Amino acid sequence: MGNYSAVTEFFLVGLSQYPELQLFLFMLCLIMYVIILLGNSLLIISSILDSRLHTPMYFFLGNLSFLDICYTSSFIPTMLTIFRSEKKSISFIGCALQMVVSLGLGCTECVLLAVMAYDRYVAICNPLRYPIVMNRVLYVHMAAWSWIIGCLNSLVQTVLIMLLPFCGNNVIDHLTCELLALLKLICSDISMNVLIMTVASILFLVVPLLLIFISYVFILSTILRLNSTEGRKKAFSTCSAHLAVVVLFYGSALFMYMKPKSKDTKTIDEIIGLSYGVVTPMLNPIIYSLRNKEVKEAMKKVLSRHFHSRKI
Repeated sequence: MGNYSAVTEFFLVGLSQYPELQLFLFMLCLIMYVIILLGNSLLIISSILDSRLHTPMYFFLGNLSFLDICYTSSFIPTMLTIFRSEKKSISFIGCALQMVVSLGLGCTECVLLAVMAYDRYVAICNPLRYPIVMNRVLYVHMAAWSWIIGCLNSLVQTVLIMLLPFCGNNVIDHLTCELLALLKLICSDISMNVLIMTVASILFLVVPLLLIFISYVFILSTILRLNSTEGRKKAFSTCSAHLAVVVLFYGSALFMYMKPKSKDTKTIDEIIGLSYGVVTPMLNPIIYSLRNKEVKEAMKKVLSRHFHSRKI
């Protein structure tokens, strides 16, 4: 294999071929990060303070908002530093931590979105049994297991990659320590890693998406059978926000992880990755607040309390 020095740091050179865009990207990502923090924090606070939102759907939504804050905080601060730094480096341990957290939370979100689809299925297709089926013990366990299995998968994949030899290759053609970009630096057999990654992609992308699709087939069938126009409108409004988030999240995720692999990471991959990692968490609270009357009213109440207390 030859004498290679151990890799102690990585250089993240994604989009560095466009130096004129670095300041613009820094400001854009900073603004979006602030919106992510404020929007998702407001959604969490609203769901806690407003008793009308103490239901399984808003409990899952609170989990999703907290997850988005943690997910983006795992890489955006580092990315902002790199945009404004000459030395675009991250330590080996820092890279490993970034990957285990971002991958784990990404997988958790896949499962959580499927769980939220099941919640909507029970609420619309079996409304009378909804309080019994979606009891507190069940929905807390569903959320907890979403976190556990997502993080376990990430831990296994990260450890298996970081134990492999990099043979001095430490230039990552990406904005973050992303799984596919790191695999390209390995100088030994990665067939086992590719197999595990493929299986994980099926389990965390395809299977949840299939469950979401099946849930919405039943939901749509039930809604179309409703006699009341107002009832149909209300049912659609509770599902449309979740469906929009699913399309946004899974669209970019499936493109990133299920498309045919090219030899080099292309600029389009980095832009899609940025959309997947930053734009989706930013739009989640906006989509839910625009499409859901209860969330909108709860947010207004929290903001009015805050501004009223400041005036006093």
